[in-house]
Amino acid sequence: MAAVKSTMLELGTQAPHFSLQDTVTGKTVSLDNYKGNRGLLVMFISNHCPYVKLIKEHIAKFAADYMPKGIAVVAIAANDVENYPDDSPEKMKEDAEKYGYPFPYLFDETQEVAKAYKAACTPDFFLFDEKQELYYRGQFDDARPKNDITPTGKDLRDAAGLMLAGEEAPETQIPSIGCNIKWKKGNEPEYFG
Repeated sequence: MAAVKSTMLELGTQAPHFSLQDTVTGKTVSLDNYKGNRGLLVMFISNHCPYVKLIKEHIAKFAADYMPKGIAVVAIAANDVENYPDDSPEKMKEDAEKYGYPFPYLFDETQEVAKAYKAACTPDFFLFDEKQELYYRGQFDDARPKNDITPTGKDLRDAAGLMLAGEEAPETQIPSIGCNIKWKKGNEPEYFG
């Protein structure tokens, strides 16, 4: 399977709205829940993608480190569960509990939220500032399956630190790379492929 890169949504973009069900609690979570936070990380992940599997523990650690500092975190899965049952809401709940995700793990059944964010791959990271304007989009770090680099979250951590300090966004932002979002047949966005 070929790896796909982030679309690199334009910095300053206002966070697209979402209102999705958390697979762990069953509650609906929306963008409006995060007004007043110092930041918001929206990440698109999946259960079965090797690029995500490599960093699951590390994204839980990132959230545990930065949520107390005022950066809210949500994960969204948008894969076609009919063809990829490992990414079903039931399996998402199991994954969230196994890895101790301290953030909501939301299911984007229609894939409309993924399209609104121009999400392309898993993982795909979007860090918004306190005005919910896009500050960083790009890779977690340089670790990839089979490259023997230990995940640290360096790129995302550096960006979060700069944002919290009121600094300008990092000039160099390297696209994330991973498995493509598994679009439902006929639902592929124009930027896919």
